[in-house]
Amino acid sequence: MSSQADAAATGVFSPWPARTRVSRTELDPTSFLHRAATIHPDRVAVVDGDVRRTYAQLCERVNRLSSALRARGLQRHDRVAALCPNAPELLELHHAVPAAGGVLVAINVRLGAAEVGYILEHSGARVLFVDRELEPAAGEGPAGLEIVRLGDEYEWMLASGDPAGVPSLLRDEEEPIAIDYTSGTTGRPKGVVYTYRGAYLNALGEVIEAELGHHPVYLWTLPMFHCNGWCFPWAVTAAAGTHVCLRAVDPELIWRLFREERVTHYCGSPTVHSALVNHPDAGPLEHRVTALVAAAPPSPTLLGRMEALNIRIVHVYGLTETYGPHTVSTWQDDWERLATEQRARLLARQGQGYTTADLVRVVDDDMRDVPRDAATMGEVVMRGNNVMAGYFADEEATETAFRGGWFHSGDLAVWHPDNAVELRDRGKDIIISGGENISSIEVEQAICAHPAVVEAAVVAVPDDHWGERPKAFVTLRPGTDVGEQELIAFCRERLAHFKCPDAIAFGPLPKTSTGKVQKFALREPEWVRHQRRIN
Repeated sequence: MSSQADAAATGVFSPWPARTRVSRTELDPTSFLHRAATIHPDRVAVVDGDVRRTYAQLCERVNRLSSALRARGLQRHDRVAALCPNAPELLELHHAVPAAGGVLVAINVRLGAAEVGYILEHSGARVLFVDRELEPAAGEGPAGLEIVRLGDEYEWMLASGDPAGVPSLLRDEEEPIAIDYTSGTTGRPKGVVYTYRGAYLNALGEVIEAELGHHPVYLWTLPMFHCNGWCFPWAVTAAAGTHVCLRAVDPELIWRLFREERVTHYCGSPTVHSALVNHPDAGPLEHRVTALVAAAPPSPTLLGRMEALNIRIVHVYGLTETYGPHTVSTWQDDWERLATEQRARLLARQGQGYTTADLVRVVDDDMRDVPRDAATMGEVVMRGNNVMAGYFADEEATETAFRGGWFHSGDLAVWHPDNAVELRDRGKDIIISGGENISSIEVEQAICAHPAVVEAAVVAVPDDHWGERPKAFVTLRPGTDVGEQELIAFCRERLAHFKCPDAIAFGPLPKTSTGKVQKFALREPEWVRHQRRIN
């Protein structure tokens, strides 16, 4: 209500100015591209092999694509799916789909056809952009789905668009900008809804916490489909940086790009970092590179080797439901003077909320803060700008996740006296392997589809390369005989291969008096040499 309306209603004049469009613009991360193209039109925005495009060229391509989508009948909030590697086209879609008024659904390229089909169906996608190498996973798609293949089809579509773009359909920054699917704990992927406001503020959070500066050179080792690349498609653009695209993690190529393109930033799981430091081409860089690591903290050995290569680690933590990273283990002024092992121990903590997020809490079952004694365990809960709007078409799951007015991560942690949180275990049935989420329930359901299986339980076990991998414990029907490799092959016919267990043990499962499987009894012997039950 305006100050004049206040006065009319109450008879009291308000000295405060009314909110007008002069003093407010809806937060929209696609505005970063127009700003960069205006201020730095000739700066290189995209590098993909021999292809180099300036910000002026990138902006024109995005304008053409948004115009072409609108011309094909795309309506406000229509879903547009993408099954693409870290190619320039997926970067363009991150800007063009919302500019056209649509909602981007970037799909994990490691999923199988059944999983991709479910996401396309559940999201109600009208259009699918697919890389030709990934077409088998896309299948025919639901009825009415338009499929656009990267390459000639995509370029013809751009050529039909208007280089001036289209007027924005955005009315409220709380509108959806993307849906990101996660395995969740029910076995079925859940659609996490991101908003324009959340994406805008999380992108600025990455600019701050990753210290992108004014001209970063960002290497796309992190999958762009994963939490919309942690919002880096918008963050790097906000900093008018250069996006160096990478279709797949290739340590030899990465080391060459580090040196030839003078890469300043990249993100990845510990698996990626380990592959880099152990490659024959690894050697000290002439310039500092900042690397964000999630999924698990770096070991003292890995941290020391990366520092020797002039790569500085920033440890972050979050979930798909928090736009990717929500907390950061912020470097303190005196950490440089500490021994590597001391620094690694401090860096291993998940820290506290991003600048653009609320501080996180660690709570007991009654939502009371646990003592900050670095010993009492509780659940990490979050709220604020970095938390999803909710799950798409799933009100019940949203209410459960938001109970008590906070988002429940399902991760168990201790709270340190200096307010940093540190994860110790997972409450959810989630395994994080090489940075990818695996629902243990989904794997259990696949195993139990075998006619010889009575029941199965899947837990995370430590793995030196991937951090964690699934291990299955299976009870067979009397009189049946099926081997470990046969059952693993059975799973691989039904699930993406990275989700399938590496090992299977056979026998009766430990249970409570009420018949519930005691997963902790299965997991504990596997982790006996580890302080934390996550890796």
